[in-house]
Amino acid sequence: MTRTLALVENPLQFLNLLEWALGEHDGAPDPDRCEAAVLLPRDPAARHQLGVMARLARAEGIGVGLYDIRRVPVGFPRAPAALVAKLAGAERLVIGDPFSKMVQRLLPLARRPDLVLVDDGTATLELSRGLLADSLPPVRRHRKRPASAAAVRLARRIAPEGGGHLEVFSCRPADLELPPGSITSVNTYSWARQRYGPPQVHPGVDLLGSSLAETGHIDFEHYIRAVISLADQVNAERYFADRREDPDKLRLIAEHAELDIVRPELPLELELLKGPVANTLISLSSTLHTLPLVLAGTGVEVTVHPEVAHWLEPGRSQRSAAFLEKETHT
Repeated sequence: MTRTLALVENPLQFLNLLEWALGEHDGAPDPDRCEAAVLLPRDPAARHQLGVMARLARAEGIGVGLYDIRRVPVGFPRAPAALVAKLAGAERLVIGDPFSKMVQRLLPLARRPDLVLVDDGTATLELSRGLLADSLPPVRRHRKRPASAAAVRLARRIAPEGGGHLEVFSCRPADLELPPGSITSVNTYSWARQRYGPPQVHPGVDLLGSSLAETGHIDFEHYIRAVISLADQVNAERYFADRREDPDKLRLIAEHAELDIVRPELPLELELLKGPVANTLISLSSTLHTLPLVLAGTGVEVTVHPEVAHWLEPGRSQRSAAFLEKETHT
């Protein structure tokens, strides 16, 4: 039976790996033959969530190895021998973010295995429109530098003539543009809903935070003022923070908007399924496509604040602006 190795870098990728391995869809693998290699980030909040997800995965029979290969003084780290051996022996690789420099440098250490791409937010959509549909190297939309040699090699490897089979596991399969011969499987978040739901739902409004200020897309002060105004307008009670949000920003929001700040220990999809949750959720993120699936049938209404795309910092690229506008209104 095929031995599967997943390269996991963030909690959402880990959740979608579990959905691919344990959820209800055609071609789900044997969990005993699936192992997650967690490439730990530097961010403490993400490391904590990944640790919680690792315990969940082990309880479900999936092997997990934690690799702290980013914590080196200078330069790009050398992959541990154990990880190199696992890459060399894998017959199928699962990845979440082909834009990742870490993934781009590790992939050549594997033979030409079958590839599974699991959702990593809207990066999967952007990837399909470039790399998968047109064989373009994976370069993030806000980067102006040309593609690296590693990105070019990855584009050749994932292309139809690369030699392996490609499966894309996504909750938005209809929006993907894939090369001929690719396999699409649908993520319905069946494992998450069976494992955690349904949540206790109460009347009210909760806000779902965003890291768009931390990534430079939105001015910090503008974001804080807008959240304070919105919280007062809708009488919101709680603010579910993105794991990448700055603690000082959250402190100011809590102080001036009189909101209870929730720092989830799990990906937001699982945190909301655990409950309790308000019957109205307003997201301040640029994208929101997983939660309506996760919370289907619970009576919770999920909306995106329509002004988010207009908060964009002056001088951001037209490509970033168009992407945020499109995804906010999808």
